[in-house]
Amino acid sequence: MTPETTPADLPGKFITLEGIDGAGKSSHVEWIADFLRQRGKTVCATREPGGTPLGEKLREWLLSQPISPEGETLLMFAARQEHLNVVIQPALARGDWVVCDRYTDASYAYQGGGRGLAREKLAVLEHWVQSDAQPSLTLLFDVPCEVARQRIALAGRPLDRFEQEQAQFYDRVRHVYLARAERYPKRFRVLDGTGSMEAIRAALAKILTALD
Repeated sequence: MTPETTPADLPGKFITLEGIDGAGKSSHVEWIADFLRQRGKTVCATREPGGTPLGEKLREWLLSQPISPEGETLLMFAARQEHLNVVIQPALARGDWVVCDRYTDASYAYQGGGRGLAREKLAVLEHWVQSDAQPSLTLLFDVPCEVARQRIALAGRPLDRFEQEQAQFYDRVRHVYLARAERYPKRFRVLDGTGSMEAIRAALAKILTALD
């Protein structure tokens, strides 16, 4: 987005979902999109890394191939730049609501908290790629790391490079997520990811209705 453009300046709304692997956020993306469509919104559901042909190729690489923390971060932001230009910004300009599985907060949590990359480096990339623009709403699905790891272990599928990380990695990622939620309380809503599906979706419905 250009420096003078923020989601607030565009007709649509930009909603992001965040949380450590195993928090359960991805299982709610389509439900949120359907809920909004039932309220008359045109919705674009997407994800990061990914969302574009280039982004999906980078996602495949990032989830499977060893790479330095710096290289990982640069590829994440390269995919994000393409995602903004091709998908997110045009959708918001049309008045669509964008629901995105992960966004820049994930870079601070995973590459910053998890990998130990300096926050100042991430801030430079964030400003370069998206200026000061932020999502209209960020939904943080929070669960204890041991719960998340149990869910991952029970998934019954090959684990990607991030899912194979040790418990300490996820402790750091979760800490950064919660710190960002505390730092940006107007944008973040923290949901208890250990609750029942019914309880979580009731909370989501209340939050989304208030945003409308």
